[in-house]
Amino acid sequence: MLEDDTLQSDTLADWLRQAGHDVHVFSQSRDFIRVAGRESFDLCLIDWMLPEMTGTEVLHWLREDRANDTPVIFITARDAEEDIVTALGAGADDYLVKPLRRFELLSRIDAVMRRARPQASDSMIEVPPFSFDVHSKRVTLDGEPVELTDKEFDLAAFLFKNLGRLLSRGHMLEAVWGRNPNLATRTVDTHISRVRSKLGLRPENGFRLTPTYNYGYRLEQIDAAEDAAD
Repeated sequence: MLEDDTLQSDTLADWLRQAGHDVHVFSQSRDFIRVAGRESFDLCLIDWMLPEMTGTEVLHWLREDRANDTPVIFITARDAEEDIVTALGAGADDYLVKPLRRFELLSRIDAVMRRARPQASDSMIEVPPFSFDVHSKRVTLDGEPVELTDKEFDLAAFLFKNLGRLLSRGHMLEAVWGRNPNLATRTVDTHISRVRSKLGLRPENGFRLTPTYNYGYRLEQIDAAEDAAD
């Protein structure tokens, strides 16, 4: 969340945490840009009027400079139709006018995330030939079960929920292990290696799980023709 009004950001962060979200709050645009350049997020809430850069300038940096497609919801007191059109045209996924209402905000976040990650549901993730049962933590490959530890399952499910996205190690640590300052990012690399091996995430099997130096990993689904061209 990028919001320079402390009272507003404290309230929204409290709502979001009570709904089960991890929240990172920034009051300065440049602080957000510095962190967003090395970390990935599921969604960004961005105020329009900020002291250093406007919300639309931050959004332009995300979409144009970083080619970052992370969903963005604008939160602002500006309610003119031309402002809404400008924000949506610049790449925002939704637009909420202050004062915000708690359950509307949470519902809008859920709706934006469903549009952004349509292949995932609360209970099942289907990416043939893989099927993940989130509740029982069971994964099958072509109908046959694959044995994974709980953390390996959680990491694999997170990767498949975010198929095609570049995910930072910090993002994966937070999503799978929770906020634990005693865990090293090497934990992610070790589990990635195990998941890649157990699920056979290799180009010849239609998937590519690749590292990005000093950042994280991206899981992609590829076809045989693309693999041969590479």
